[in-house]
Parts: sequence; C-alpha cells; structure tokens
Amino acid sequence: MEKNAIEIEGLTKIYPAGLGGKEVKALDDVSFAVPEGIIFSLLGPNGAGKTTLVKALLGIVHARFTKINLLGEPVENIKVKERIGYLPENHKFPPYLNGGQLLKFTAELHNYKGDDFKERSRFLLEKVKMSKWRKAKIKTYSKGMMQRLGLAQAVIHNPDLIFLDEPTDGVDPIGRKEIRDFLISLKEEGKTIFINSHLLSEVEMISDSIAILNKGKVVYSGSVEALTTSKEVYEVELNKNPDDYILFKLRDFDVVETKEKEIVFKIKNEEEISKIVDILRENDFVITGLNKRKSSLEEKFISLVERTKD
Repeated sequence: MEKNAIEIEGLTKIYPAGLGGKEVKALDDVSFAVPEGIIFSLLGPNGAGKTTLVKALLGIVHARFTKINLLGEPVENIKVKERIGYLPENHKFPPYLNGGQLLKFTAELHNYKGDDFKERSRFLLEKVKMSKWRKAKIKTYSKGMMQRLGLAQAVIHNPDLIFLDEPTDGVDPIGRKEIRDFLISLKEEGKTIFINSHLLSEVEMISDSIAILNKGKVVYSGSVEALTTSKEVYEVELNKNPDDYILFKLRDFDVVETKEKEIVFKIKNEEEISKIVDILRENDFVITGLNKRKSSLEEKFISLVERTKD
C-alpha cells in the first residue's frame, strides 16, 4: 500500500488586516497528499501562497488546518523535524564560516550524531561540486555556490523529507543539470523531495507529481503527464503529405489540422483511431507515428491560472 510523506487537509492561513487594509487569505482550504519517494513540485504565480504553505508545513507560520501529517506523524510532533531538511528561498548563512563549518553547524542543529559525519560532509560537497571551496569563507561565495551549499546543508543529517524553495535560483544551466541529477539520486535513495519553484521547464523535467496554487487555492493536483497529455487529440505521422482525396475519405472524423506528413484528429473514442488507421492504410499511407498530443507545462499552467483568475 502506498504511503504518503505529506497529508494536508483544510489548510487555511489568513493574515490580519493592517491599518486601513483588508485581511489576506493566503491559503484557502488547501488539501492534497504527496506520496513517499517522489519528487513533488508546488507551482503558482507570485502571491499564490506557495511559500506560506511550505512555512505552514514546517511550523514557521501558524495556520488553521484539519490535518497535517509529515512522514506519518502529526505536524505538532516536534521529533519529526529531525527527519526533515529545508532550503529556504534567499537563505543567508553566517559569512564568517566556511562550507565545511556550515555543514557541521547544521548537523548539530539537527542533532545528527552519525560517526560518518566527516565522510558524509566530503561526499555531499563533492556531489554539489563544492569540494574545492570547502575551506573558503561563505562571504566569498557566488549566488550559485550558495545554492549548492544550501542543498548540501539541507540533507547533511540524512533526512527522509526535503523541502527546497527555489533550489536552482541563480544557478547556470550546467549547474541546474547537476542539481537535477543530485535530486534524482536522492529520490533513488527513497527520499521525498518537495520543491517550490517557478521554473516550469525544470519542474517538467524532474517532477513525478505537482500541485498548482492560485490565490491560495489548489487548481490542479496530479502528475505532469496527466496535465500535459490530451486524451482526445492524436497526431498521426505519415510517410507522405496528406492530399485532398485522403482528407475527403476522412471527412467523417474531426480533423483539427494538417501539417507536412501529419494529420491531427480530435477523437470521440478509441474505436475511431482504428477506423482512421484502416482508411489511411487502404489508401497507401504508411503510419510512422501515432501519439497523443502533449502541451508544455507552461501552456497548461498559464491556461489554468487564467481560467481561475477571477
């Protein structure tokens, strides 16, 4: 039976009104679950409530909820925090420490007493490509180097659940690829990774499941594949360009568009696909590809947010 690393029911956060202002409902009855051992991403436009949600899960922000369980324990159980790692957005580390000292300090905060600390510290700094900067003062680090060190400190105590707020912010393309590989390796160890990000192309490449927030409400929760794949629209790739005659033969079907060596159909049921294939073959067309149409995550994200704007 599949276990959930995170279970949220009825999470609501209202910030009180300031002088002459109105109260702000940052989170509005949010409910979803994150299975163990996956990479999950939380998406949404600016002001959607993403960071507030993460902070509520970590107990940094107090909110109302029906239930929040982390790793099978109620969020109120302080002991579960020892099994959680966190990389905040725009984090600041003591500039007078070096990378190795920062990892030691973080491990001590998490009460990590593993005999393998030195070995683990070296291993993680190598994984995030920061070995040669281990003894350099943090004040000399670039933004990308700070992100890499931040990832290492988030997992130094070997947590089971890891929250990462904009983990690739300020990192160059090669660095982003290296970070993606690092996160995949953590997933392969059985870790659950919760990413808060606005870089949709990065999310699409790495995430098993996502949730999209808009104005504090969940407007989608599920897999990237389910969101971006159309169940009704098929792209049929051919060995030659479709002509007027074959389009006439296919007149009973909903042809969305024709391209060079391709016809796009909107189908009512799976039987229509078989009939379309038969007609094409009977008229000397070779089918070189048959695929459900996919949209980019960015396209679907914009569509959902626009649809729920009011």
